[in-house]
Amino acid sequence: MSNSSAIKLAGLRDFESAACTKLSREIYDYFSGGANNEITISENDRAYDRIKLRPRILQGVRERDTSVMILEESLSTPICIAPTAFHCLAHKEGELATVKAAVKANAIMMVSMASTVAMEEIALVAKNNSEGLTPKLWFQLYIQPDRELTKLFVKRAEDAEYSALVVTVDSPVFGMRDRDIRNNFHELPDGLSLKNFDSIKSNSSVRPTLEFNSGLTWKDIDWLRSITKLPIFIKGVLCGEDAQLAIQHGVDGIIVSNHGGRQLDTLPATIDVLPEIANAVEHKIPIIIDGGIRRGTDVVKALALGADAIAVGRPILWGLAVNGEQGVCTVLKMLQEELTLAMALCNCSSIKEIKKSLLYSIL
Repeated sequence: MSNSSAIKLAGLRDFESAACTKLSREIYDYFSGGANNEITISENDRAYDRIKLRPRILQGVRERDTSVMILEESLSTPICIAPTAFHCLAHKEGELATVKAAVKANAIMMVSMASTVAMEEIALVAKNNSEGLTPKLWFQLYIQPDRELTKLFVKRAEDAEYSALVVTVDSPVFGMRDRDIRNNFHELPDGLSLKNFDSIKSNSSVRPTLEFNSGLTWKDIDWLRSITKLPIFIKGVLCGEDAQLAIQHGVDGIIVSNHGGRQLDTLPATIDVLPEIANAVEHKIPIIIDGGIRRGTDVVKALALGADAIAVGRPILWGLAVNGEQGVCTVLKMLQEELTLAMALCNCSSIKEIKKSLLYSIL
C-alpha cells in the first residue's frame, strides 16, 4: 500500500492509525471528531465490548451464508456503507473510489447529499463497472426548508436510479464540534465543493444551498412520502416511540444512529438502544444500525439484538485515505471475513441463525 506498506493492517482500527499519518490534522479531526466532549463517540466504541457472545457448539457450520434481504433486495452481506460527506478530503477520487469498492462488495452505499462528486456521476460510474454488477445505491437527503429544492433532489435521485432515500432527521441544527472550532475548520479547501449543489443551474428558482431544517416534523415525512415512490428510511432514530411513529407515517425502514456522536453529545451508544427499537418495530420494517462497529463480532452482536443490517462510516473514510478504492475494498473485505469467522466460531450457518440467544443477558 504505497506509503503505508510498512504498516501491518490487522483490523479496522489499524486503518484509522494509518489514515491519521496520511491526512492533515484538520481533516483527520473533522472525520474522527464529534460534538463537545465526544462522550457519545466513546460510548459507541465501548458499548460493543460490554456485550458478550454465548456461542453454541457442534452445529455443523461448514458453509456460512451472509446474505440478507432488505426491501426485497438480495445482498451478499449485511454490511452497508453509511452516508458520510466530503470523500475527496480523504482521497482525490473521493466518492467515485468508494462506490467502485461498494459495487465490488455488492454492498449498499448511501451517498451523502454533501458529497464532493455529483450524485449522477457516482451513479454512472457505479452502473458502468467492468464486472457487470448491479449497484446498490441509496441517496441520503436532508429535507430542505425550500421544498422545491428537496423535490429537485428527489427527482434527481429517481432519474439516476437510486433505489431508496435515507432521510437524516437528527440534525435540526448543526452540532458544536470542538475539534473543528480549535482547528478553525469551517469550509472545504479550494478546488472542492458540494457538487450536488454546484450542478443546480444559477437561473433555477431554488437557492442551491444546503441548510438544516429546524422546523422539520412528521408532516414533512408525510409530504415526502406523497411525492415519491422510492422507499424511505429515516436515519437518527433512538427510541421506541419514534420507531412506532415511523411505521405509522409510512416509512419503509429506520436507521438507528446517533450521527456518529457528531451532533448531540452524551447520547447512548446505538447498540444500547437497539433492543428497545427492535421491540417497538416487531419486524414490520427493516432496521439498520450504525455507530462504533469495528469488528465482525460487533456485526454479530448488532444482528443478534434486532438489526437487519449494519452500516459503517468512518472506517470507509480511513480505507479511502490509506489506499483509495483498494483501501475501501480491503475494509469491506476485512469486516466481511471477520463476520464469517465469528459466525463459524458461534456455530451459525446463516444470518437467520444469529439471534438474541447468542448473547449473554447483560443488557
